[in-house]
Amino acid sequence: MGALVNMQKGGGDGCRRAFSRGLTSLIRRKPVDSVHTRSETRGLARRLSLVDLIAIGVGSTIGAGVYILVGTVARENTGPALTISFLVAGIAAALSAFCYAELACRCPSAGSAYHYSYICVGEGIAWLIGWALILEYTIGGSAVARGISPNLALFFGGEDKLPAFLVRYTISWLGIVVDPCAAILVFIVTGLLCVGIKESTLAQTIVTVVNVCVMVFIIIAGGYLGFKTGWVGYELQSGYFPFGANGMLSGSAIVFFSYIGFDSVTSTAEEVKNPQKDLPLGIGLALAICCILYMLVSVVIVGLVPFYELNADTPISSAFSSYGMKWAAYTVTTGAVTALVATLMGSILPQPRILMAMARDGLLPSFFSDINKHTHVPVKSTILTGIFAATLAFFMDVSQLAGMVSVGTLLAFTTVAISVLILRYVPPEEVPLVSSLQEPLDSVTSQFHHDTQDIGTETSKSLLGSCEDDRQPLLGEEESLIGYPLNKKELAQDVQNEQKRRKIAAWSITLLCIGVLVLTSAASAEKFWSIPRFMLCGVGIALLLCGLTVLICIEQDDARHSFGHTGGFVCPFVPFLPAACILINTYLLINLGAGTWIRVSAWLVVGALIYVFYGRTHSSLVDADAAHEPRTQAEEISATSSEDVA
Repeated sequence: MGALVNMQKGGGDGCRRAFSRGLTSLIRRKPVDSVHTRSETRGLARRLSLVDLIAIGVGSTIGAGVYILVGTVARENTGPALTISFLVAGIAAALSAFCYAELACRCPSAGSAYHYSYICVGEGIAWLIGWALILEYTIGGSAVARGISPNLALFFGGEDKLPAFLVRYTISWLGIVVDPCAAILVFIVTGLLCVGIKESTLAQTIVTVVNVCVMVFIIIAGGYLGFKTGWVGYELQSGYFPFGANGMLSGSAIVFFSYIGFDSVTSTAEEVKNPQKDLPLGIGLALAICCILYMLVSVVIVGLVPFYELNADTPISSAFSSYGMKWAAYTVTTGAVTALVATLMGSILPQPRILMAMARDGLLPSFFSDINKHTHVPVKSTILTGIFAATLAFFMDVSQLAGMVSVGTLLAFTTVAISVLILRYVPPEEVPLVSSLQEPLDSVTSQFHHDTQDIGTETSKSLLGSCEDDRQPLLGEEESLIGYPLNKKELAQDVQNEQKRRKIAAWSITLLCIGVLVLTSAASAEKFWSIPRFMLCGVGIALLLCGLTVLICIEQDDARHSFGHTGGFVCPFVPFLPAACILINTYLLINLGAGTWIRVSAWLVVGALIYVFYGRTHSSLVDADAAHEPRTQAEEISATSSEDVA
């Protein structure tokens, strides 16, 4: 009878293991590097300081779009309330920045959101994020590069007066307009990035400083004119909110994308001298500087000219020209050009490092992970990235694909917020026990493997006897034994309680995410019937609040204190802050439009095929031994122990 039971149990375990192997390619997670296990050098040079990180963050974030965006959004959405829109969008971006800061401290390796999601969520989602980020940086860099020549033309007196090798021309038999200037600029930036991380960062710092100085000039000169003329833009009968609160919030959703770029800082985590201190400061200060500059520029521009008179294409230049300062157009154009160059560097810099991280994990060929011994950068990946981006910038007008850039960023922001919740409530790759129970579990595991049939009264007595013999040299005081879980049944109960808490937490995070998806989808479906739409909104809110309430009530996992590199920045207001981050980013993702999602889906399908036929079978986790004791092993031990003791 016992043999039959064992056979049935073995058959059930075999089916469970077979099913687990079938899903492992999607849900397997790589162990996080700790202070004790991380190699001090993996080829990249730790040469970046806090100032370098701020330059990368500000340069990658402040693009030329702000020189145009203020006019378009003020005219169509916000009016004088544009400053409030920038503030609200900055706060929303800060939610993601807090999540990035904690994960960057705990997991300071190249790969950014791809690396974090591989550790916390699983290989399938990590591949999706990495593949989407490749699309984001490629299209973003190409679009930025094609914006250079129109701005340069102003200095030469028009596009027809540009040097011949920089002039755009049309290939009639292909029906495309090629842009040699864009391709040349991409190759120059690629060469700088191949020289070394410190050298390329120095170049980015220089162009970023020039851009910031131009924005400071706009603020000071515009402020002087405003105080001199009485800020005519604010003396309107329509008031400060001509489009109402809804217009201000819709403006916030638009200008939110002007904050995208600070995440480039985390891609250089392996090249930072003091990552635990400098990474969160670099992210936070870069975002704060961008938010302050955006708000001050918007205050000045909408105050100089009534919002309905702003030029949609050149709002800042036209605002100064209306006061007789036509020469200011050259200063503004200088800022736009340097902003484009800095943003281009910020777009190409992270991509080779993401490719390198994916190749290290076996999901891409090892070609992408080669690091030059002299420059200490992934030169091969950088060159390949530059060639691809230059080709795209030369042949294609990628402005129609600009919406696809946002998909990768918003997916990364959402996954990073979910990863923070997982880290706090169900951190991976650690035994789900507090430190006081680790030693007893090791003892139980050893005894269980020696003889599962002899566990009972005799084992308990032998354990007690052993402790009585050794209590003086080991503990020193008899009272030290009080509370120590010698009873194996008590230990198993503690393990089961912890497993139950973890399952509840995991389901709560799942409910929260499902609720957010249902709520944002229903709220965005304006053409859908009203009653079903409101019902779906109610269901989404109920699921969201249910998951959030449970997470508030249960305790966070004690293993979070030892997860990865400890002692760095800790994201505040968990679970509220990550939940708000997930909600905002999912809403923005849903509202990107069907056309954008169709194009992105085609790219993701290509990525899925590459993963199925290469990455899944070449992953470094296929035959890797676990660096730490898996949770599943602890669960099996505790479950079997409780059965034997009961």
